[in-house]
Amino acid sequence: MKKGIPLMVLSAAIAFAVFIPQAMTYAEGAAKTTTASKITKEGDRMTIAFVDETYKSEKGTGVIYLAGGCFWGLEKLMQTIPGVVRAVSGYANGDPSIKPTYREVCGGRTGYRETVRVEYREDEVSLDAILFAFFGAIDPTVRNRQGNDIGSQYQSGIYFADENSAKTVEHIVKVEKMRHKNFAVEIKPLESFYDAEEYHQDYLDKNPGGYCHITPAEMKMVEKMTVDPAKYRRPADEEIKKRLSKEAYMVAVESGTEPSFNNEYWDHMEKGIYVDIVTGEPLFSSKDKFESPCGWPAFSKAIDPNTVVYLQDNSFGMRRIEVRSRAGNSHLGHVFHGDPHSPNGIRFCINSLSLRFIPFGEMDKEGYGYLTRYVE
Repeated sequence: MKKGIPLMVLSAAIAFAVFIPQAMTYAEGAAKTTTASKITKEGDRMTIAFVDETYKSEKGTGVIYLAGGCFWGLEKLMQTIPGVVRAVSGYANGDPSIKPTYREVCGGRTGYRETVRVEYREDEVSLDAILFAFFGAIDPTVRNRQGNDIGSQYQSGIYFADENSAKTVEHIVKVEKMRHKNFAVEIKPLESFYDAEEYHQDYLDKNPGGYCHITPAEMKMVEKMTVDPAKYRRPADEEIKKRLSKEAYMVAVESGTEPSFNNEYWDHMEKGIYVDIVTGEPLFSSKDKFESPCGWPAFSKAIDPNTVVYLQDNSFGMRRIEVRSRAGNSHLGHVFHGDPHSPNGIRFCINSLSLRFIPFGEMDKEGYGYLTRYVE
């Protein structure tokens, strides 16, 4: 198990508008670096200068740098996502006077984070999908730790290297902040990235029994990602209010609950899919809907398990697991285990007002034709 020394407590989320980063240039063969202007602007365009000696930009391939605790597990998680072509473990955004080694970084005094450079085919997977997978695998509420690993080198972070990535990061972070009262993930431009030593690369492939705070189940889940969240981005709050009825807004946005047995879909068994009423992100299939005495729509599973997010809900003196949509953060309902009416014992108890139904015959026209196999 990897261990660190918690010596630094850093600011968590840094606003894009006020952060003034510093660039670094590294002279080959030297152990010291110098600083210069980090971000330059030409009209409305922003250019980010950074140091990464082994990165080579390729047309059609995007890049993002993610820190999520021990880089062994995060590297493996990213490699599992279809469309990711390379994931490299390394160290990012530390003391510019130091070219880091693992031993130095483990001391907790360099400011470097264990980070993974993720390169992906932009026509195969979106940055939205990668970032949501990242958030699903970490605890975004803690500083200087993930899992059993403690120390400033394990601080979580997202470091972007270009303007388009910065905009996507800003959007996804805004959605994620809605889910968490405390948000402790660093959001910064990339300053520098240095590859970790060779024995850290593909570590879990070389050592299948190696420690990792990311579970095999989480890795298997992202491997089967089907729905691209970039197609279903959450609109601005003002637009959501215009689109939804007062009752739907109360449930989906304000986390309300509709009456049981007096809602649109609780006994609705027509063939088709149910999508998030806020974003249109596909969530459930009629194939997985079953009759339940609860009085709300009941499903045994989601079409793509990556499209739902689980949060602990201790309201009303109960301990429940709340279910929210990934891209829209809509309150959907709750999930329960051990349900005797469910074919697999799992019951997603979902509010009708958080859903929109797409009949099977209209799926192609509505842009959901790629999911017909989940309904047939």
